Amino acid sequence: MEIYIYALIFASLLFILLGIFGFGSERSGKYKLPVNEIEVKKANMHQILTNMFPFTRKLLERLGTYQKLRLKLEGAHVNLSPIEFFNIKIILIFVLLIVSIFSFGKFEPMAIAVSLAAGYLLPEIWVALKIKKRKEEIVRRLPETVDLLSLCVEAGLDFTMAVKWVVEKVTLNPMLEELRFLLEEIKWGKSRSQALRDMSRRINVPEVTSFAQTLIQADRMGTPVGEAFMILSEDTRLRRFQRGERIALKAPIKILIPLIFCILPVIAIIIGGPILIQFSNNKLF
Repeated sequence: MEIYIYALIFASLLFILLGIFGFGSERSGKYKLPVNEIEVKKANMHQILTNMFPFTRKLLERLGTYQKLRLKLEGAHVNLSPIEFFNIKIILIFVLLIVSIFSFGKFEPMAIAVSLAAGYLLPEIWVALKIKKRKEEIVRRLPETVDLLSLCVEAGLDFTMAVKWVVEKVTLNPMLEELRFLLEEIKWGKSRSQALRDMSRRINVPEVTSFAQTLIQADRMGTPVGEAFMILSEDTRLRRFQRGERIALKAPIKILIPLIFCILPVIAIIIGGPILIQFSNNKLF
């Protein structure tokens, strides 16, 4: 009986996560839902998740974490509001509590504490990993993106048209997603300088901050955008070279861990094993 209860709990958690994050929204095969129906189902799921716990908004606003959490979700490019994200934590905490109670058959303080910590921290860890991966991809794609923008500007396009051409012609990646959102903000009426500042704040990467500040300074001082992109191209490639050097310098330190705990004990066993056996049999000489 307990096996069926565990199976139902895990199945319900799986369906909740699939509905929230939309992993099953694009279905492969012959039968597909219309795009508008998929969007309606997603909107309904987001609405249900937002209204599930009415106290969440007031709690986040009173704790002063609403804005901070919103910036974090934007940086991870997660299509969730802070209220929805916090409600996911609450659901996960309840599910883990139920699993721990059924597993031990009673209230175990340690198991309950672990369930509370895991339910609260697992979504945070997931978002942190997404942010880290996205930042690494942006830093890796930035030099070639700057080169393409520089070529487009030198060919006679202005900044907005150059960004639009690169976004439309190049394979989509996190850096181009940010540039696409930059274009949308400019279309909505935001100034280019403010849109660049918001992009820099949203990504929070030194390379992108330098990219935004250089373009803002060029716009403010009247410097040609082509010259600004030439400076940016050299700067981004120099930063990538220095970043590669830092990673290479960390390699010997990281090698010490497997060397000490994996390789040296094996060498000690191979060399000292026969000697120890002979010594124990009084046949050392």
